[in-house]
Amino acid sequence: MPEPTKKDETPNGQPEESVAPDSNGAPPLPEISLEVSPPPEAVAEGKEPVETDGKKPEPPEPEPLQAVVAKEPPSPTENGSNQPQPGGVGVKEQAESANSTVKEEGPCSPPPPDDDAAATTCPSPTPPTEDANSLKKLSIELPNDSVPAMGRKDSVWSLGEGQAPEELEKPVDNPPLSILLIEKPQSGTVQLGGDITFVAKVEAKDLLRKPTVKWFKGKWMDLASKTGKHLQLKETFDRVTKIHTFEMHIIKAKENYAGNYRCEVNYKDKFDSCSFDLEVKAEQSSQTLDIRSAFKRSSEGQEDAGELDFSGLLKRRDQREPKQQEETPEVDVWEILKNARPDEYETIAFKYGITDLRGLLRRMKKIPKEIKKSEAFAKKLEPAYQVDKGGKIRLVVDLADPTVELKWYKNGQEIRPSPNQRKYIFEHKGTQRIMVINNCSMNDDAAYSVAAGDEKCSTELFVKELPVKIVKGLEPVKTTVNERIELECEVSEEGAQVKWMKNGVEVPTGVRSRYRVKCEGTKHFLVIDDASREDTGTYSIMATGGTSEAHVQVDLKPLKIYQDLQDMTVLLGQPLKLHCEIYPGNVPGRWYRNGQLIQPNDRINIIHRNKVHRLEIEACSLHDSGDYTFVPEGYSQTLCAKVHVIDPPRLHLDSLNFPDNTVTIVAGNKLRLEIPITGEPTPRVVWMKGERVILDSGNRVRAETYGDQTSLTIDVTEREDTGNYKIVLQNEAGEATASVKIKVVDIPDPPEAPLVPSVGGDWCTMTWDPPKYDGGSAILGYFVERKKKQSSRWMRLNFDLIKETSFEPKKMIEGVPYEVRIFAVNAIGVSKPSEPSKAFTPLAVTSEPTMLVVDDVTDTTVTVKWRPPETIGAAGLDGYLVEYCIEGSDDWVVSNKELTEKTRYTITGLSPGAKILVRVKAINAAGASAPRTLQHSILVKEVIEPPKIRVPRHLKQTYTRRVGEAVNLVVPFMGKPRPKVNWLKEGKPIDPAHVSIRNTDCDSIIFIRKAERSHSGNYVMSVQVENHDDTAVIDIQIVDLPGPPQCVTIEDVWGGNVALAWTPPKDNGNAPITGYTIQKADKKTMEWYTCIEHYHRNCIAITELVVGNEYFFRVFSENMCGLSEAATQTKKSALIVKEGMQVKQPEYNDHDFKEAPKFTQPLINTFAIAGYNATLNCSVRANPRPKVIWMKNKIAIIDDPRYRMFSSQGVCTLEIRKPSPYDGGLYSCKAINDLGEAQVECKLEVKGGFTFYELLQRGVPLHLIDKYMNETKIVEQEK
Repeated sequence: MPEPTKKDETPNGQPEESVAPDSNGAPPLPEISLEVSPPPEAVAEGKEPVETDGKKPEPPEPEPLQAVVAKEPPSPTENGSNQPQPGGVGVKEQAESANSTVKEEGPCSPPPPDDDAAATTCPSPTPPTEDANSLKKLSIELPNDSVPAMGRKDSVWSLGEGQAPEELEKPVDNPPLSILLIEKPQSGTVQLGGDITFVAKVEAKDLLRKPTVKWFKGKWMDLASKTGKHLQLKETFDRVTKIHTFEMHIIKAKENYAGNYRCEVNYKDKFDSCSFDLEVKAEQSSQTLDIRSAFKRSSEGQEDAGELDFSGLLKRRDQREPKQQEETPEVDVWEILKNARPDEYETIAFKYGITDLRGLLRRMKKIPKEIKKSEAFAKKLEPAYQVDKGGKIRLVVDLADPTVELKWYKNGQEIRPSPNQRKYIFEHKGTQRIMVINNCSMNDDAAYSVAAGDEKCSTELFVKELPVKIVKGLEPVKTTVNERIELECEVSEEGAQVKWMKNGVEVPTGVRSRYRVKCEGTKHFLVIDDASREDTGTYSIMATGGTSEAHVQVDLKPLKIYQDLQDMTVLLGQPLKLHCEIYPGNVPGRWYRNGQLIQPNDRINIIHRNKVHRLEIEACSLHDSGDYTFVPEGYSQTLCAKVHVIDPPRLHLDSLNFPDNTVTIVAGNKLRLEIPITGEPTPRVVWMKGERVILDSGNRVRAETYGDQTSLTIDVTEREDTGNYKIVLQNEAGEATASVKIKVVDIPDPPEAPLVPSVGGDWCTMTWDPPKYDGGSAILGYFVERKKKQSSRWMRLNFDLIKETSFEPKKMIEGVPYEVRIFAVNAIGVSKPSEPSKAFTPLAVTSEPTMLVVDDVTDTTVTVKWRPPETIGAAGLDGYLVEYCIEGSDDWVVSNKELTEKTRYTITGLSPGAKILVRVKAINAAGASAPRTLQHSILVKEVIEPPKIRVPRHLKQTYTRRVGEAVNLVVPFMGKPRPKVNWLKEGKPIDPAHVSIRNTDCDSIIFIRKAERSHSGNYVMSVQVENHDDTAVIDIQIVDLPGPPQCVTIEDVWGGNVALAWTPPKDNGNAPITGYTIQKADKKTMEWYTCIEHYHRNCIAITELVVGNEYFFRVFSENMCGLSEAATQTKKSALIVKEGMQVKQPEYNDHDFKEAPKFTQPLINTFAIAGYNATLNCSVRANPRPKVIWMKNKIAIIDDPRYRMFSSQGVCTLEIRKPSPYDGGLYSCKAINDLGEAQVECKLEVKGGFTFYELLQRGVPLHLIDKYMNETKIVEQEK
């Protein structure tokens, strides 16, 4: 092995003490021998290890090796255990990885086959931790080791993967100390089928919870999932020592259990791990295997890849033996690997098909190495030498050739002799060459080597320094501040180097240090002249042979308060003096205000005279208020006082800059009046208006105070805000008051509506009164505007202010109504406009009313109606005046005391049987028009008019309402005198508790507040006047939601389709069923989804169903009210099976939908009102689509603009635009297709026809008037 280049040192950087074998009083040095075992195959077969030359080498004798015995306890190992080194030998070795170590004889070398129990419990030695100085590495040269040992990191003989021997001379870094593990699992060996336990320990003093421990085999195989018969994991916790113990038990180990294992510990952000090896020793076997086939991996890609598959090889032993006898390896791979460099191992393994290179190298390094006999040295240097400090040592080598030139080296540097130096002496005795080192010092502790030609041998020299012991230790000291402290210690040797420590830190002893160190012979002193509290601590002195420590306690002198601080109240600007007296007098202190340190300045003076401490402030400010504290330095006691600086309140009205403190503001603006105030403490501010206090919580008017100012805020100023406001300030120091006047000015109020006393043709005279409120400012004048009554645009009549309160507008248009209004103006602005005056118009008399006729006559009244005058005139029309007189006299009596604006009036209070004449005048501002008089007298006697019911159009068909809705029907009727009305339902009187009926002179109202289905039926209304009567039938239908279908069945299932069928519901809700809604649901979820809505038939095929699902179906029925509340569900489910099944489709004959025209809804006799559009409706069904022809009086209606014809979905409609009496008659609708024809008829009667006089006035020719009158008489006779 390569020579050592570094020396072991202790953790504190001092060289490790050693004793030479021949020194007195030192324990005898045990010998350490290393023995390399042959491969297990060779041992089992009883053969000698294979050598490079093919000969049988003799078993080499173990060479004795001198080692250094450490007196100090061994340093902690890598796994955290404090076990001593095996054999008590202090030899420390540094490997290139955390898992590679050197095995020594006994517990550190592979045992023979008959010593398995000892090998199982053997702990492997571990290197000490690395310090600031590098560690010395001791390597041991193995006999017959011609090839450098190579192997995996987990191999106990590995020097590092792929590392050449010459690289071992380079310095290496020690791995860091364990973070969590205090005891790591050790590598071990177990006999095949035996048991072994690995233990890991974690200290829990600094852990809040149990750490997480994982066991791995190889890189990634987590053993937590492999526990069972052969593997058990155990965890325990010792509450006394606070240590977690984790154990892994391997029971009845198998060959494939061998390999590298890893233990990982996790706790929050901390992590620690440890690798260890398990070697399973197999039974001896005489089988000869091919080296390349034996080292192929047993399970490629598995966690235990790389281990020998002995069980597989043994099973195929009989088959392989004859094959191996016939086919032998062509090359000796062992010989190739031994002679190759480490960087060529992988190339050789790839070339010869060796996949388990690491296993091969692990086996190869167990082969005994051939011992090369040195050609230059007959006897080399011993591996190590030891000498006391100041002694001398002889290094002796025996040369095989005395003529060879010899060179000596110290740490790689050649030692050259000099005549004036007696340090190194070189002697020659025959073949012996001796180097004597005199007066050994610590500098001579090094690695020495001697070179003879190309050969070289080396050794280690250990120089031992005797420790310095402490004869008299330190004594504890307890004193007070400002006293002198002297610590004394006596050691065993004069001039010894010692180190003074305080609390584990070296004491500084420089020129400026407070500590003085002196030495008097064997006595050493540490002196502190002026002690302080910081000097309290544990002081220790360290020598090479021991330490001594003592505790020094420095306390303060007791504090006495002669005079404490006093609370003070000071006026602003006055001086402030705080005074206190304490003992001891030389104790300084600090002043604080509200926790802040006070520093002296021009205004603040801090005085300390002996026992007296004073704080003086020339002129106090508000910032000087607060809590003052005096803290004596070094003491926990404090002196406290409160200082309160007060200031009388003051109001600073000068900042307003308003004359006489009067604030003027325009109404509607926001006023915020801010007045600065001063005072300490902050004064209480009260705003008052009169006797009312203004609060800070007001909405529109509020008073607020913020620190150094107070404010009055009026969001929207009003007239009522005018007045004097008083401000009152109060605090401890006094009171202050002030007042502010606020004046709110505004535009004036609008004047009253102007009067128009006189009106001319294009002018008028108007007057008005001044406004009641001038807005706080004098009225400067007025503006006048006018507009046409029908217009919204006002026009100003004057641009210069009118000072007076009257005006005469001119240039108006006659006959156009006007209105005028006034604006008042002051210095603030223009007021709102006044109310407009009454409309006035230039006067013009209207023409006489037109078309005066008698509308109704009773026994005491006569009702007349007329049309407005043809020429109303510019003055408009104010109303009508109705007068009458008895026939034969000229005494006209005014019937209406007040003008009526209607064109119909009833004259009351007449005598039955009298004959009167009636006239009507139109009245406006200009006067009454010429009267319009009836040409004939009127007999005051009531005329019997047969009753007639005028059924509204929407009631001629069935009237439909939903359950719960209100029914309100108005049926007008005619007849004189007032007819009697009677209602029947299905021939029975109507119960007024369910149906309300109210009758008037001209109509009857039937009302149902909340309709029910029982209210459905035919209601018969009869109207009777004496012997005349008329009836009408009204069909009322109350509908509700239908019931669900009666039965839903699954008719067929094929592919992704399901055929459903159902029967209509029993209850249709009193309305025809308009459709059905079908839903489906998967049997797994039973969530319903709609398949189709508004479906009209009673069967359906549901498609696009998912194969493999099972479905239920349900059907809702629907009418005009909506869907039924419940649905009918199929009792069975439909399973959609996979395709492959054929379904026979039934044959269906196409239905012939052709049919001749047939009217499903005929035409109905209809009454129309003249001037209002009328429609005739019917419905026809036919296929193919028929041709529809409308006829009037058997004559087809073609291209007549008064008629519009529609046809949609079989519904035929004829619209008659604004019919007149000419449009009445017999109407027909005819439908024709190839299969036949059909026809329906109805009568249309147009009410509200014209009289002969009206037709004549409209300019209708006489022959048409005569034809119309004849048709009207015929219709009346038919009725």
